[in-house]
Amino acid sequence: MTTLIDKLQWRYATKKMNPALPLPQDKLDRILEAIRLTASSSGLQPYEVLVVTDPALRQRIREHAWNQAQVTDASHLLVFAAWDHYTAERINGMFDLVNEQRGFRNEGWEAYRQQLLATYPQRTPEENFQHAARQAYIGLGTALIAAAEEQVDATPMEGFTPEKVDEILNLRARGLRSVLLLPLGYRQADGDWLVNLKKVRRAKDQFVTTV
Repeated sequence: MTTLIDKLQWRYATKKMNPALPLPQDKLDRILEAIRLTASSSGLQPYEVLVVTDPALRQRIREHAWNQAQVTDASHLLVFAAWDHYTAERINGMFDLVNEQRGFRNEGWEAYRQQLLATYPQRTPEENFQHAARQAYIGLGTALIAAAEEQVDATPMEGFTPEKVDEILNLRARGLRSVLLLPLGYRQADGDWLVNLKKVRRAKDQFVTTV
C-alpha cells in the first residue's frame, strides 16, 4: 500500500509539465475540495482560489512570473488570492453562514463575533491582508498534500509580480490580492532536471525538537 509519506517522497516542485496530459476533472475537484475544507483563522476563509484555464490569460501571467513554463504548460493554474481587508461585512457574512448552516445561534460564538468586529476592521488594510495571506498559505499546504495523494504534480510559486496578476485577473475590483500561484498537471520527465534528484531535507533531529 502506498502511504501518504510515500507520496510526499514522490512529489517535488515540478520544473517541466507535460502540456499534452490533462488533469481529470475529478482529481481537480478533490484537490479544490481539500483546500475548501482546510483550516483558517477563526474559520473566516479569507481568500479565494481561481482556476485559470484560459490560455491567453495564462500567457499574460507567465510574462510576469519569471517566464516559468509551468504556468502555461500545466493542465490548470490555481491562483490563491487573499482578501485585501477584513471588513465588518465579510466577518458578519461568515458568522451568519455558520449560524445558518448549524441552525442555531450560540452565545459564545456571538461574543467571539463581536470581539473580531472590534479588532479586525480597525487594523490597517495592509496588516489585514498580510494576515489573510498567511491563511492562503495554509490552503497551499493542503493543496500540495492533496495533489500528492492524487499523484498530481504541483509547483508552488511566489516568483511573480502580484500587482500585474491582480490587474490581469481584475482582482482588486473583487477586494482580492494575489498571493500564490500553483500549476497542477503531470511532469514531463525528459527535460526536467529535478525529477531524478534525491529529495533532501534536514534530519529529523535537526528539525524537530521535543521540549
